[in-house]
Amino acid sequence: MAGTISRGIKAPIIREGDDIVKIVADSVLAAAEQDGFKLQDKDVIAVTEAVVARADGNYASTDDIAADVKAKLGGGTVGVVFPILSRNRFAICLRGIARGAKKVVVMLSYPSDEVGNHLFDEDVLENSGVNPYTDVLNVEEYRKAFGYVKHPFTGVDYVDYYKNLIEEEGAEAEIIFANHADAIVDYTKNVICCDIHTRERSKRRVLAKGGEVVLTLADILNAPVNGSGYNAAYGLLGTNKATENTVKLFPKNAQEVAENIQKEVLARTGVKVEVMVYGDGAFKDPVGKIWELADPVVGAGYTDGLIGLPNELKLKFLADNDFANLSGDELTKAIKERIKEKKGDLKGQMVSEGTTPRRLTDLLGSLSDLTSGSGDKGTPIVLIQNYFNNYAD
Repeated sequence: MAGTISRGIKAPIIREGDDIVKIVADSVLAAAEQDGFKLQDKDVIAVTEAVVARADGNYASTDDIAADVKAKLGGGTVGVVFPILSRNRFAICLRGIARGAKKVVVMLSYPSDEVGNHLFDEDVLENSGVNPYTDVLNVEEYRKAFGYVKHPFTGVDYVDYYKNLIEEEGAEAEIIFANHADAIVDYTKNVICCDIHTRERSKRRVLAKGGEVVLTLADILNAPVNGSGYNAAYGLLGTNKATENTVKLFPKNAQEVAENIQKEVLARTGVKVEVMVYGDGAFKDPVGKIWELADPVVGAGYTDGLIGLPNELKLKFLADNDFANLSGDELTKAIKERIKEKKGDLKGQMVSEGTTPRRLTDLLGSLSDLTSGSGDKGTPIVLIQNYFNNYAD
């Protein structure tokens, strides 16, 4: 009777140099033996990107960031456009940027950043006299309109926090507020677009307005600096704070790890599982209004069986429409037969309306992220079973 099962799997505390492939296989097989379940073909083993990057030693220091920023942007005034408000995700990156510049102009979007961290409640905008589509504010104008507001979860006023952080690194700091990226060119033409999912659009707009050296976070530490870690595709995107002077980067070997775990489990059990290395899930907190998705992608690496989208029938639609006159065993039989008969891509057909048109890796990564959590559960590995089964199986 069981449908999809998502299990958090405990693992040792993983350090740089550990064999992540062996650790994952050992942990899953130990859990199977202890808890009395069996692996089956198409089970999904998901591993959080954090332990993959940690085992690989994919770290960088603020000095490494500073050296790359100075080399690529000249060491003068650097514009930092649309960073997210995060001590964990961006503060150490900003420290490195400031160390590689004489002045940093930070342009914050308002009332919130890209992933939903609010500088202030958006309802306050209505009577403020500020037009968020056109107005560019300095700190004095911002304070007059919106005051001193601390983040409800962290208790931090990110305006002062980012300003002080830059000044601690010996650079001059200026904070402005705008919602169109190209406003930065009035302050500097050397720019890092720090937004995550809209970075290419921001870069395009800044260049069109006269920006000269315009990069994204993906262009910083996209190659090693003085032997540092790096990520060729995402650079500083997806980093997490390791210490006050180091960051852990998004894993650069995620695809290789996913494929090797699949091979390891197959060799040891004869079962072909699917494997993915996952980052943040893609979901929104309806109370805090924060999107979880601060990583550049949910699926950092994954095996071929996880490529694609679900192709499912909506059981409620069948029960309420095609088989509205049936009930009990007769209804069950009819629905099972319809599922077995489904052919081709159901996209656009009414019978699939309301199913989730998201990539399998985004769905599975979100499920894994919710299962593992980000605290002290100690389950950086998630085993998902029966995900590809349906009502007719």
